[in-house]
Amino acid sequence: MARGALLVALVGAGIGPSLSPALHEREARRVGVPYRYRRIDLDEWGLPPGAIGDIVAVARDAGYRGLNITHPCKQEVLAHLDGLSADAEALGAVNTVVFDGGRAIGHNTDWSGFTRGLEAGMPGADLGSVVLLGAGGAGAAVAHGLLTAGAGTVRIFDLDRSRGEDLAASLATRFGAARATAGHGDLELPDAVRAADGLVHATPTGMAAHPGLPLPADLLRPDLWVADIVYRPLDTELVTTAAAAGCRVLDGGRMAVFQAAEAFRLFTGAEPDTGRMLRHFDVLARRPEGKESDVR
Repeated sequence: MARGALLVALVGAGIGPSLSPALHEREARRVGVPYRYRRIDLDEWGLPPGAIGDIVAVARDAGYRGLNITHPCKQEVLAHLDGLSADAEALGAVNTVVFDGGRAIGHNTDWSGFTRGLEAGMPGADLGSVVLLGAGGAGAAVAHGLLTAGAGTVRIFDLDRSRGEDLAASLATRFGAARATAGHGDLELPDAVRAADGLVHATPTGMAAHPGLPLPADLLRPDLWVADIVYRPLDTELVTTAAAAGCRVLDGGRMAVFQAAEAFRLFTGAEPDTGRMLRHFDVLARRPEGKESDVR
C-alpha cells in the first residue's frame, strides 16, 4: 500500500463481482489521491451479517478511512456506529461509514444515487404511482428517493410483511400516510402493478448469485417503466424481460456510480467527476467478470 494512502473497503455478502474497487481507485488516481479499496466478503470468510460490528471495530483500529456497506448489513450496522447523518437516521439504513476522530459515522448515499440515476437515465418518467419490490436497506433508500423526487404514491412489497409495513409507516411520518403503503402477498401485487406507472426492484434477485425474476413476467407491459438497482450483471433478467415486453427500462449502473461518487467525496474530501466515472463504469460493466484490472 502506498504510504499515506486512504484505506477503504466494501463489506457484504457475495461481493466478488463488485466494480466498486476499480471505480473508486481509478477516480482517486485521476484526482491525485493515494487510495486503496478492498473487499471484505462475508461469504468468503464464512461470517454472518452480525459480524459487521467486529468488522467495523477492526477496520477503525486498523486505520481505515471508511467502509461501504452492502447487502445484508445496511441495517445490521446501525447498532455499531457512533453517529448517523440526518439521511441515514431517517432511512434507518447505512451504506457508507466514515471514521473521523475515532468515531464511526454512518451515511446513506443510496437514496441520492438512485434519484440522480433516475433523473439522468429516465428523464420525464411518470412518478404518479410506483410499485417498489424490497423493503430492506436499499429499498428504504429508493422509497425515500422516489418520494423526495415527487412520487405521488409508493406501494411497497417485501417477502417479510412486517418489514414492508414498518418501512411504509416510517415513510408516512415524513411524507404523509397516503403516499406510502405496504402491499401484502402475491394476491395484491398483480393489481398494484397494473395500476402503477412505474416499478422499481430493490432486492438481491437478479444478482449473479441470485438469478431469476422478482415478479411474473406477464405483469410487465409497454406503458410501465421499470428500474432495477442490481448492476452485476447489468442486464438482469428483469431488465431484459421488461425491455422485451416494450417497457422503458433503467439498469442499476447509474445508481451505482452516483452513490459511489458521493461516498468517494465523503471518504476523500475531493470532488469526483461523475461523467468520467460513468464512462469508466460502462467499460468495466461490459467486461467479463474478473477482467477489471486492465482498465483501472
